Amino acid sequence: MSRGGRPVVITGMGAISPLGATVGPLWEGLLAGRCGIGPIRAFDPVRFACRLGGEAPEYKLRDELPKAYRKAAKLMSRDIELSIVAANEALRNAGIVTKAAETETTTYAPERMAINFGAGLISCDLVEIAPAVAMCGVDGGFDIRQWGQKGMENLTPIWLLKYLPNMLACHVGIIHDIRGPSNTITTGETAGAIAVCEAADVIARGDAEMELAGGCEAKVNPIVMLRQCLLKRATFTHNDQPETAVRPFDSQADGSVFGEAGAAVVLEEEQAARKRGAKILAEVAGFGSSSSMNPVYEHMEPDGRAIELAIREAMEDAGVGADAIDLIVPCGLGVPQDDRAEATAIAAALGSQVLRIPCWPIKGMVSATGAAAGVLDLIAAVLAMRDGRIGPAKNCDRPFEGCKLNLSNQARPASIRHALCCSYSFGGQAAAIVLRNRQTG
Repeated sequence: MSRGGRPVVITGMGAISPLGATVGPLWEGLLAGRCGIGPIRAFDPVRFACRLGGEAPEYKLRDELPKAYRKAAKLMSRDIELSIVAANEALRNAGIVTKAAETETTTYAPERMAINFGAGLISCDLVEIAPAVAMCGVDGGFDIRQWGQKGMENLTPIWLLKYLPNMLACHVGIIHDIRGPSNTITTGETAGAIAVCEAADVIARGDAEMELAGGCEAKVNPIVMLRQCLLKRATFTHNDQPETAVRPFDSQADGSVFGEAGAAVVLEEEQAARKRGAKILAEVAGFGSSSSMNPVYEHMEPDGRAIELAIREAMEDAGVGADAIDLIVPCGLGVPQDDRAEATAIAAALGSQVLRIPCWPIKGMVSATGAAAGVLDLIAAVLAMRDGRIGPAKNCDRPFEGCKLNLSNQARPASIRHALCCSYSFGGQAAAIVLRNRQTG
């Protein structure tokens, strides 16, 4: 990174997503153009305009927890559970031994390990809060005074501990005895990507040798779905056609589908990783972030200025120009206004090179997974560099007029020196990460 500090590399990855419970089926599904979107099973969506979601497969949380920690499961929301599953795989994949292995010999001292996770607005289970809310009805409306007087009394004393965003990093940190810096990022869809950026900074400045960074969010929830439907960000026209529902940068796009996922990566200082014989997957070469509020807050500003600034900063930090970028993994939600803004920003930042660089949006396969999305994009980019293959841009059949992105609905080979991953939230936050392929120099 041009801002100085020690080189930071990725040595492990973990993910649970609508395409599978680990990174393996995620990668196989992305290459095959497989769709993980389907009719919602978590609740009855019959009264919702959008009845689709991207749901993670079943898992056994008990198997993911050390025996001494299993009682804590009753304090875990689904977001927390997903973060534990993804973090466990990432550490196994990196070959890092922690306290969770119930051994005295660990790879790093607890004080030299750190954690940084992105989290979303964790929506509570309706069965837990509905009775308390029902007590606060007055003349067909909700009376906040009644909530304070008697509604809250019908919640269990530890209810809130399931839904605080910092509980993801908290539980994972306790399980693996991570005692170094801990942080939680809550910037919507950019949270996971910014968590990785912040984690890389922690290592670069010498405050840790290893950091677990990721993002998790469970958006298949009635409260989340209601909000996205009211904001008209969800597609209403594909309830019987989940395979073609999310259409990033396509002229027929009319909204996104929201899902759930957990994704995590292990970051290490390069020399520490080499000393223990770790396999280096990629280098976090540079990153940038920016914000630019649109008065119509539910969409990005039309020129995507925040995204453009984040990309420029990330490339400057990596010390590379657009001619060195060989893959773009954009946010690409399938929301027409936002896709146009993102495409405009990418083209502005990369100039004429944008026509050359393959662009690979993956939301048509994994759905919009909130705080997890940026880290899923990052994992896809790392695997594309490793295998020299890019999957199809699913449902990008006819890009909208004026779109300059190099999109293909067919898988293709690629020699990737640097990959660029972009994230944005509809509140105006944007982030970009440049990865360097250490296998090609």
